[in-house]
Amino acid sequence: MTRLRLSLLFCLLAPCLALPSQAAKQPNILWIFIEDMSAWIDCYGDKVNQGKTPNIDALAKQGVRFSRCYVPCPVCSPCRSAMITGAYQTTNGIHNHRSSRSPAGAIRLPKRVTTLPQIFRKHGYATFNSGKEDYNFVFNMDELYSVSGKKRNLTAWRSLPKGKPWFGQIQLAGGKSNTKKWKDKVDPASITPPPYFPNNKLFRKWHAHHFDTVRQTDSDTKNIMDGLKADGLLENTIIFWFTDHGNNHSVRAKQFCTESGTHVPLIVLGPDERLEAGALRKDLISTLDISATSLSMAGIEIPDYFDGVNLFAKDFKARDHVISARDRCDYTIDYIRTVRTENYRYIRNFLTDRPLLQPQYRDNRDYVQFLRKGHADGTLPKLTDEIFFGPRSPEELYDLTADPHEIKNLAKDPKFTNELKRHRMILAEWQKSTDDKGQYPESDAGLQEVLDQWKSRCVNPEYDRVRKK
Repeated sequence: MTRLRLSLLFCLLAPCLALPSQAAKQPNILWIFIEDMSAWIDCYGDKVNQGKTPNIDALAKQGVRFSRCYVPCPVCSPCRSAMITGAYQTTNGIHNHRSSRSPAGAIRLPKRVTTLPQIFRKHGYATFNSGKEDYNFVFNMDELYSVSGKKRNLTAWRSLPKGKPWFGQIQLAGGKSNTKKWKDKVDPASITPPPYFPNNKLFRKWHAHHFDTVRQTDSDTKNIMDGLKADGLLENTIIFWFTDHGNNHSVRAKQFCTESGTHVPLIVLGPDERLEAGALRKDLISTLDISATSLSMAGIEIPDYFDGVNLFAKDFKARDHVISARDRCDYTIDYIRTVRTENYRYIRNFLTDRPLLQPQYRDNRDYVQFLRKGHADGTLPKLTDEIFFGPRSPEELYDLTADPHEIKNLAKDPKFTNELKRHRMILAEWQKSTDDKGQYPESDAGLQEVLDQWKSRCVNPEYDRVRKK
């Protein structure tokens, strides 16, 4: 064979020969995505779990811990829908919890919006999701994931085709973990609930239980990390460890636009020089930034419709606020928006004709029954009764430095008039610029879908419209 032919042959084969090394340079991206769990972790300064979350703490020592990360919505399906599309759920009309669950109420994404797994696959990645999806739009599982399965598998990457980098999600039960067999349990007698709850045996029990679920999650995290290490993947896998919202038993956490509902832990680690071991970032960030950063870490351009940013970009600019939103949850209709700034939280309640503790999916829980009975009997502490059953102010403003439990509403305090106006303007501009779909009534088809499922539990007046039809 002549030298010219050899040269031509090499040129033809070069792209194929380069593929393995190029693939090796593209990192795997793993989301350890945890349900219903607050940052009650040692590395986040929690005293009850001090020394009890060694595996999560080890992740923080190996990577970057974000102390002020907030979700776009404090309930699972809108939050997950937002993160998998990279944009606010309110922008794409996927903001109502557990919507698009029937052909009649189907919601389709705008044509220009593509899910994160599809973007990864387009760029040569294999993808998987181990556990729940919970997306509020029509999707084809086979288009999103190379392999999928609702059953949780802590080593799900082993089912992927070989030779490709991968993007995967492993869903952990978190605050929903079954801790009956967990041995190192927290003594409820040692727990003091937040001041807006009765400090009694019942509420101490439930708060202790959440600490136990965090310890169980620490153990689950160890099993994932052990699997990655055994398979030699730690050298080429970037890990995002985070939760979808706050804990599910505090009533004022999950589903609500409070600090305890929207604040989540986030740790990022892996083989990238920007992921400095033991680093602490205090920037105000959104979990939507996880979606954008994941693409960037893989060398993929971030779509222009994404609301998140690359947290490790050279030109990164810290946010001065983060927005979160809550709309219908199951059959309970509400419309709440919040702005979190450096020191304040502003909450806008658009539906003040109903109490905070409306009829909802936790009504069969003993702690909710206790609150309802206590309200009926007049035996609840004054603060508890006011927060959960009292008239709702259209606006709430809290100084989180002085009032971390959000008890003293400053909205009517003349000293804070300027702050109130500033936060009110931030929200109004955001709603206008994003065309916040929560401003508009839910479709008849969407309400009918909920009414068909939940029937007599649908007590909000908004359902009257479809009942009459």
